[in-house]
This record gives sequence, C-alpha cells and structure tokens, in this order.
Amino acid sequence: MHELSIMQNILDMVLEYAEENNAGKVTKINLVIGELSGFVPEWMHTYFDHVSAGTIAHKAEVNIELVPALIKCGLCGKEFKLTKEKMELYCPECECARVEIISGKECSLKSIEID
Repeated sequence: MHELSIMQNILDMVLEYAEENNAGKVTKINLVIGELSGFVPEWMHTYFDHVSAGTIAHKAEVNIELVPALIKCGLCGKEFKLTKEKMELYCPECECARVEIISGKECSLKSIEID
C-alpha cells in the first residue's frame, strides 16, 4: 500500500506547481516508474483518484512510463533485461553474479500539464 503515500506526495508536488503557476486545473501528470520500484500502476491510478478528490487535480490524466529493469555485468559489461519471468541476477553471457542494476528502480514526476 505504499502507492497511497507516494501518490499523496506526487499530488502535493503537483498542487504546489499548479499554485505557483496560477493554474485553474491540472490536466495531465506524467510519471516515470521502474519495473523494480515495487509500485503497481493500477494502484497508483486508484490512489491518485482517491487523494486528488476535491482538488484541481481531480480527474487529471495520469500517464505512467514504465522503465524496464536493466542489469549490467560487472565482469564482461554486457547489459540485459531482467524480467518477471526470468529474475536471475547473473549474467547470461558469462554467468558472473557480480551485476549492477542500472535502471528499473525509478520513481519520478516527469511533467505536469495545467490550464
């Protein structure tokens, strides 16, 4: 249920931005969410609808750009995608277990559209 608190934080940032820019309505919110962030997009939409009720951001379109989990081998340098079907944290090329996550943990507010 950590989606509830993150969507409240996002709403706070959105409303602050809207107020600073004398907006009457927030029309679109664009987020960047990594596949490994632990956030479930469906829940993010549901909780945003809940926390934004009664605000100028209510009914704003929430777009979520999912960033794939990308891993890099510390030995051979090969980059590969980590999938839910294949959650193996070793290099498929050289089988080294010394890997680093280079994307997929993101959670950021990319842009806000207002009227």
